[in-house]
Amino acid sequence: MMRRPAATVALAPTALALCACAQQTDLRPLAGHDLPLAPYGAVVKPEPAELLELPPVAAPQRAVELRTRSEEREDDPFDLPPE
Repeated sequence: MMRRPAATVALAPTALALCACAQQTDLRPLAGHDLPLAPYGAVVKPEPAELLELPPVAAPQRAVELRTRSEEREDDPFDLPPE
């Protein structure tokens, strides 16, 4: 028979309770607080959803096609033998 430490038994319900309380709702500023000021030169203040969007530089699209089968490599002029 395997004995479980008391800490493990006590932490399991706590961990389950923390996982269950996660809510997914729209983000809003706290009461009495405003969103950040509009960026310099911008005419309108961005909405919360716009502030959460990643710029293309942060998550670039893949620009190369993956190889689906074995192919001969082209000659690499920088692949030099050791001196």
